[in-house]
Amino acid sequence: MSGDEILTIREVVALLKFGEETTYTMAETGDLPAFKARGQRRFRRADIDTWIQARIPRRVTPPDTRKPGGDGAAASGSEGCLGARNVGE
Repeated sequence: MSGDEILTIREVVALLKFGEETTYTMAETGDLPAFKARGQRRFRRADIDTWIQARIPRRVTPPDTRKPGGDGAAASGSEGCLGARNVGE
């Protein structure tokens, strides 16, 4: 689809899977990029695509939480249980 494509409210409703009233409200308040043509709301496909991309969370690689020199297996806390049994024996 072309970025110059102009969408109707019903096409945006189908694309975003929002209710028609929600889409109208978002367009009126400026939460969704739209313009009026002869009294009817219209949407540029490129603007809607940009709006969608801005709301998709970016995947972030979590920090390495393993202890230096370990393989990360001890992070479950199992060491404490073994140590407690050995003390009483």
